[in-house]
Amino acid sequence: MPRRSATMLASTLLLIALFCVTLLVPAPYAEMSPGPTYNTLGDQNGKPVIVISGHPTFPTTGNLNMTTVEVSSADYRPNLISALAGWIDDKMAIVPHGTLYPDNQTAEQAQQQNAEEFSASQDSAKTAALTQLGFPVASEVVVAAVVEGSPSVGKLHAGDVIVAVDGTPVTDPKQVSVLVTKHQPGEDVVFTVIPKGKTTEITPTSAQRAATEQKVVIKTAKNPDTQKAMVGIQPDVEHTFPFDVEINLGDVGGPSAGLMFALGIVDKLGGTNLTGGRFIAGTGTIDADGSVGPIGGISMKLIAARAAGAQYFFTPADNCAEASAVTPKGLTLIKETSLKGALDALAQIRSGNTAALPSCSK
Repeated sequence: MPRRSATMLASTLLLIALFCVTLLVPAPYAEMSPGPTYNTLGDQNGKPVIVISGHPTFPTTGNLNMTTVEVSSADYRPNLISALAGWIDDKMAIVPHGTLYPDNQTAEQAQQQNAEEFSASQDSAKTAALTQLGFPVASEVVVAAVVEGSPSVGKLHAGDVIVAVDGTPVTDPKQVSVLVTKHQPGEDVVFTVIPKGKTTEITPTSAQRAATEQKVVIKTAKNPDTQKAMVGIQPDVEHTFPFDVEINLGDVGGPSAGLMFALGIVDKLGGTNLTGGRFIAGTGTIDADGSVGPIGGISMKLIAARAAGAQYFFTPADNCAEASAVTPKGLTLIKETSLKGALDALAQIRSGNTAALPSCSK
């Protein structure tokens, strides 16, 4: 074989080899696909998804399904061949790895975050639902966590109720940081707290609260990021409910089921039979005041909902543009911003006045 031909053959083979290797090299992407849906009015593993104790409940019909997305693990990276196949498959989404696992989260860190978000969404759903129905819901600012090595170690503890900082009553977690940073690092700040477990009453009187309050003096330190005073705690809100509402869904994580949990609770306690026997699914975070927020993976959730049999789908307003572009045939999107709005939409569905439903396409 002439030298020139041999060189060209070798170069061609090398390029082919490099191309093949490139296709097989892990790419910085993650995979998403439709996950299972769960009827918040139904059972899971032989137990009701929503269990209410201490208050009468009403029979329900139909479905109020929350939707989920299956995602690849934190340490998985598809090769380019898999990624290309995923881009072609309309039942799979290929997204940048950092979208699902920011800051190189480990699988354990992602699981912990999802569990915390799921727990918080349940608390917000309970609060929004019970408030909507007129039940009293008390709220307190508590110490959610104490940072290791911080000035608060041994002085404040997770579960302590924060009544005041420097004598100023605290009703919002954001107040704590504002009040602490009025000090210079090294100065003392005075916390008025009720130690965890000291109050056993669901709605303690002012005298009962005062009898359990303690003043804790903490010398502030300098926050290395902001250079401002800090005490090293994570404050949060804890709600107290007039009766028990338990949500059972095992390993499901994340905050996106909040709206559907709230609707399920309202249906069981309100006696209206919200669905009128229809199959309705949806998604959306929820705040304690009933505001509905956006979520990720909307296209996969739409596929999952329609495959399960849903006719209507509650869609957070901020997800409407994406959702309306990929809506499966036979599924009607309902644009939503609040729990109250979702309840109004359900009333329209029951009455048959579906033309007036808030639409993502309008």
